Amino acid sequence: MQEFDLVIVGAGAAGLFCAGIAGRAGLKVLLLDHSDKVAEKIRISGGGRCNFTNRDTSPDNFLSDNPNFCRSALSRYTPRQFTELLQRHGVPFHEKHKGQLFCDRSAQDIIDVLLAECEAGQVTRWHASRLNSVRAQAVDPVGTGANGFEIDTDQTIIRTRALVIATGGLSIPKIGATDFGYQIARQFGLRLVPPRPALVPLTFDAQSWAPYTQLAGLSLPVVIETGSGKSRKSFREDLLFTHRGLSGPAVLQISSYWQAGTPIRINLLPDTDLLPTLLRAKASSRRLIANELASLVPARLADTWVAQGASAGHNWQRPINEASDKALAALAQRLCSWELTPTGTEGYQKAEVTAGGVDTRDLSSQTMESKQAGLYFIGEVVDVTGWLGGYNFQWAWASAYACAQALAGKLRPQVAQNPG
Repeated sequence: MQEFDLVIVGAGAAGLFCAGIAGRAGLKVLLLDHSDKVAEKIRISGGGRCNFTNRDTSPDNFLSDNPNFCRSALSRYTPRQFTELLQRHGVPFHEKHKGQLFCDRSAQDIIDVLLAECEAGQVTRWHASRLNSVRAQAVDPVGTGANGFEIDTDQTIIRTRALVIATGGLSIPKIGATDFGYQIARQFGLRLVPPRPALVPLTFDAQSWAPYTQLAGLSLPVVIETGSGKSRKSFREDLLFTHRGLSGPAVLQISSYWQAGTPIRINLLPDTDLLPTLLRAKASSRRLIANELASLVPARLADTWVAQGASAGHNWQRPINEASDKALAALAQRLCSWELTPTGTEGYQKAEVTAGGVDTRDLSSQTMESKQAGLYFIGEVVDVTGWLGGYNFQWAWASAYACAQALAGKLRPQVAQNPG
């Protein structure tokens, strides 16, 4: 049997960061992972350059059944603090778009920083290690107010004063995603918000989507929205047509808010007051409607769109000066408020993150400790999901920091320090 102050399960962004901070604060830390590789999600993120945070992060960039839960952790560990850590390690980075910060070189720089911090904290790391069972000890072994745990692994039995679950969600199973974190939550009587794929492409019925398959690969800026009233959500981002449906930043963003069976609405020309533009062209042009539209949207989209006129009861395949005002109004309405109902998503295989997870009603927003004393949850396994653009990594850093600082103060108050 081996003993540790703290065992962290999951060597992704949150787990590695928490381990490094706790180790440098004087705790004896073991980091466990079932995979032989660390931080694969970091490695593949941002096209291999890792969009590691967003300069403009705020609680408004996250969704949860309890939207205020993330405020405490986010306020105590900011994007500036993480970029200062990278600067101390000599990692160059740049801002790409809307506050999104990327590595200049590759995502491996982020992994190397996290591993260096673990090394500095003398963290023990076991990889390709199977965790068979977790048992809470009946008695607090050292009077810290934290229940101990016994963990049965394929190597040995481990006794620990605290246990942190940082195993992520179900997205991208090919790199090792599992439901282990949810299993542990259920074992100790914690509630779950039903997990679902988020930041994921949307799909449509094959027959209804057939006219648009020829647009696969086409991208353009749009405004996309779903819901109504207080639940209405809107984003201005790029849309990408695929063979099965829609993707691109606009759709990934809205997918986190979309509810099955409800429509989405898309303005394909958000910067154009289309109907007055078409009516002016009618008064001065003899070009085909498709040719007029092609000056405003990609030609493939213009051609596809006018071909749909018959289904709407209009003939848009004619010179614009021969079209009725009613037909042009219908065309403008369809282009600027295209309503369609997805049949589903591409699922966890293509989802960048998992929404839902461990219910925050059973966690402390200050420490990330659960109702089960000594058991903590951080990162994606928790019901806190960020927008596309580095926000989910910032939640990983912030929740890990809050957890590690709380554990340092609780388990080793005489050596607790702020590692910055």
